[in-house]
Amino acid sequence: MDFSLLLTALFAFLVVNGMLLSASVLVYAERRVSGFIQNRPGPNRVGPAGLLQPFADVLKFVLKEDVRPAASNGFLHAMAPVLTVVIAMTTASLIPFAEGVVVADINVGVLMLLALTSVTVYGITLAGWSSNSKFSLLGGLRSAAQMISYELSMGLAVISVVLIAGTLSLPGIVENQSSGWAILGWNVFRNPVGALIFIVTAFAETNRAPFDLPEAEQELVGGFHTEYSGMKFGMFFLAEYVNWFIASFMIVTLFFGGYLIPFQPLLLQAFPALDGSILLGFLQFGALMLKVAFFAFLFIWVRWTFPRFKYNQLMQLGWKQLLPIALANTLLIAVGVALFRTFL
Repeated sequence: MDFSLLLTALFAFLVVNGMLLSASVLVYAERRVSGFIQNRPGPNRVGPAGLLQPFADVLKFVLKEDVRPAASNGFLHAMAPVLTVVIAMTTASLIPFAEGVVVADINVGVLMLLALTSVTVYGITLAGWSSNSKFSLLGGLRSAAQMISYELSMGLAVISVVLIAGTLSLPGIVENQSSGWAILGWNVFRNPVGALIFIVTAFAETNRAPFDLPEAEQELVGGFHTEYSGMKFGMFFLAEYVNWFIASFMIVTLFFGGYLIPFQPLLLQAFPALDGSILLGFLQFGALMLKVAFFAFLFIWVRWTFPRFKYNQLMQLGWKQLLPIALANTLLIAVGVALFRTFL
């Protein structure tokens, strides 16, 4: 028996279940933080301090009737939520959780990441079209236009990171950030404009406020998932929270040192026995999760702080502001890297 294949399958199983559990944790965290921001209790009925509320929501989704519009396309209507969840879960396989701990360590991990995030729009667009509802169709079209608009700037931000690291491998990009002293080697310090652009576009790609135009309850009832109920709606809900979690992972991996512990070179100098040990792996995983938790909180904070953009503002920001800045930043990074490698 190939034990390496078995170990990879086991790790993939743990990652998928971890993503499912993370969605429940994020639902609870968002409700708690939003309650705090709005000066109200938040969930406090189901379980101690409301901790079981997400599981009660899952039970509600399971027991609800699956209602489908009579004039909808049944197959595509059912496939759309499955597609969004599968893509979200697949993206998790690219994340390096610690040194040497990743489900799919491929040399073109960045390209795979961009490809998977691009395909997500198909699930949302199909959901909007197959429902045969004007609200759903408008939500699907908005999502397609929004994702296409902001993927360009996001891709350029990622290219600027690839130029600095000299590799398309996500673990390679993380290790490249260990070259500087303490945390100064992280890409957020070497490429701050790219980091800012990636964070903004991550909000748009995950349809989070103030970029939640595809849902826009006040305008489109519920947007692309207006005609969904039961577990189909629950799958869209799950995909949104997993994508939000994955976006936090990607921000940390590309710009904030990934699993690298702050001052890790100094730590390894002081305790050389840690190098390559299991304890170091746990410390790296803990550091990664703390960074991800901060950006997950940032997603919640922004949602309950800033109002939603108008659609023309959304398009103008993507095409007239972010895209030229991202293009200029990528060109400057390319010139800087070429000069640095020429003279040093």
